[in-house]
Amino acid sequence: MVQSSFLVNAVYAESAREYGLTPQQGQLLCVLMARSYGMSELGSVLRLAKSSLTGLVDRTARNGLVQREPDPEDSRAVRVALTPQGAGLARDFYDETCRRIDRLPDGLTAEERELLAGLLGRVVRDNEVPEVFLRTDGGAG
Repeated sequence: MVQSSFLVNAVYAESAREYGLTPQQGQLLCVLMARSYGMSELGSVLRLAKSSLTGLVDRTARNGLVQREPDPEDSRAVRVALTPQGAGLARDFYDETCRRIDRLPDGLTAEERELLAGLLGRVVRDNEVPEVFLRTDGGAG
């Protein structure tokens, strides 16, 4: 599991570099594809401390990819959302990264790929990983 995680992270990092992003910025953009988030909720989803999250959002906002918006339910809070530029980049980055990751098990038969997908899906569900990355086909990825 550790080696496969390393492999996926390496593909993700390489893809992020090619899009001019850090892996953390890529993750932020992908999470925000689903919807905007309040800062505390976003920190929980990304598993980042408040100070780390603030710096990440600040840097990504300076690049014009995300913006802070007033929270309609709490006048003291803000939500983080993609800008139009960020939404386009997020979609392109996500699609390309998924293509690369989908090619990793190319050496497996169709049956082996299906078995692998089912087992990994179960590991994700059993560990209650939040569904934050949306597939372009409408499902969660």
